[in-house]
Amino acid sequence: MALPQSQPTITLHGVSGAAYTFALYPWGISFNPVPAVYSVLAQGPAGFGVVYVGETESLSTRFQNHQRQPCFDRKGKTHVAVLVEASPVRRLAIERDVMLKYQPACNREV
Repeated sequence: MALPQSQPTITLHGVSGAAYTFALYPWGISFNPVPAVYSVLAQGPAGFGVVYVGETESLSTRFQNHQRQPCFDRKGKTHVAVLVEASPVRRLAIERDVMLKYQPACNREV
């Protein structure tokens, strides 16, 4: 699935040095059932902060009752960044690479 031309993007980096281009959406948008790596972001005066990094087979249901929702709320989530990726192996690799770089608070909280 290609990203719409008018969709804003954000580049997130991995600990490996790789750069990944994610489509940027406001929090609360409904998604199609596509497999993706995603990041929950909080926008502040200095830009975006990475709150959580995850991967899913279907974005359409991922944010319904997400187990980390209370943490997202506490951290002031404002956006979701999405990188569509069909390969489960590749999704897991990107998720881990980005997570290790940013060490998001909601990935660390139990």
